[in-house]
Amino acid sequence: MWRNIASNFLTLAIVLLIAAAAAVAWAKREFSGPGPSAVAQCVQIAPGASLNAVSNQLAAQGAISNAYIFRAGADALGKSRELKFGSFLMPPGASMEEIVGAVTSGGASTCGTEVLIRVGVRENSVILRDMNPETGAYEDMARWNPAEGARPDEIAAAEELADVRLSLVMAEGVTSWQVVEALNAASFLTGEVAETPAEGSLAPDTYLLERGGDRNALLARMAERQAAILAEEWEARPFGMPYETPEEALIMASIVEKETGQAAERPQVASVFVNRLRQGMRLQTDPTVIYGVTGGQGILDRGLRRSELDTTTPYNTYRIDGLPPTPIANPGRAAINAALNPDETDYLFFVADGTGGHAFSRTLDEHNAAVARWREIEAQQGLPTDSPVQTDG
Repeated sequence: MWRNIASNFLTLAIVLLIAAAAAVAWAKREFSGPGPSAVAQCVQIAPGASLNAVSNQLAAQGAISNAYIFRAGADALGKSRELKFGSFLMPPGASMEEIVGAVTSGGASTCGTEVLIRVGVRENSVILRDMNPETGAYEDMARWNPAEGARPDEIAAAEELADVRLSLVMAEGVTSWQVVEALNAASFLTGEVAETPAEGSLAPDTYLLERGGDRNALLARMAERQAAILAEEWEARPFGMPYETPEEALIMASIVEKETGQAAERPQVASVFVNRLRQGMRLQTDPTVIYGVTGGQGILDRGLRRSELDTTTPYNTYRIDGLPPTPIANPGRAAINAALNPDETDYLFFVADGTGGHAFSRTLDEHNAAVARWREIEAQQGLPTDSPVQTDG
């Protein structure tokens, strides 16, 4: 009888071991295999949240299939006490293992609510937006122009959220004054900017911000990035460019940036100015004159006056030879690259063509014909027909 009992016990033990092994194998597959969600999920971890609460939250929103396996897997990886608060976008079918990695690694939030400061050429704006997990795209909830009134309550409230994503997007061609104005409007930043950074010294890019971050430290980061870009592009420049210093290339890049909004045109525009420099012709470009009028503080919402074109200033390239003394904006890498690697052309002139681009010409006769076409377009659109154009000067 004892033999039968021992045999039955051994059989039961083997069965239990096999079942346990199968259960462990199944749990491992559940933990590391594709998750149940067919759409992207925004996983939000509150400050001080426990692993138990997080696992139940994830199961409830359909991001994971089993809260217990999630907890057991996190514990097995030694990460059960390493939760980081924030909002993390997980792709469709994300495994529990991937989610554990995301919520314990930390870093800036990648979904949820965002307050975005946009430094634009025409205006600065603060945008409150939220990510739609199903599309992975942000949707605007509120927008505010700091120059037009008080900060809306919903934006002020969002800036205080613990897991809000704070960022700044600086467009190519904005001035350093515009950047400082945008930073001063960000109430969650600290530090007084005593001096506007040198024109052209800041790199247009996207910057992640932190509540309580120092404005001067951010400006230093922007300047460091621009200096690195300029150094790289200058080092790789071809032989024979008409610049003696990287600063002169940066000045040209800022002019190219302001002359065209079409990326594909930048090398052509640069070729015109480089050819004119080589032939001793004046650059004759409106954006430099405008900068001389505004000092980079805002935009000139009107045409240039004849008196402004006739007045000799350091930035009036209709009246001075060569480059102006400083950049007239903060150019992006593409404009810097175009200034140092212009197309090889014999163009000496360009004028607007009515499509948002420009008509390029080799001779003054060709240019005069293109100008005549542009004057017709100006007249049809009810625009003044005396805007300045390049000549053979």
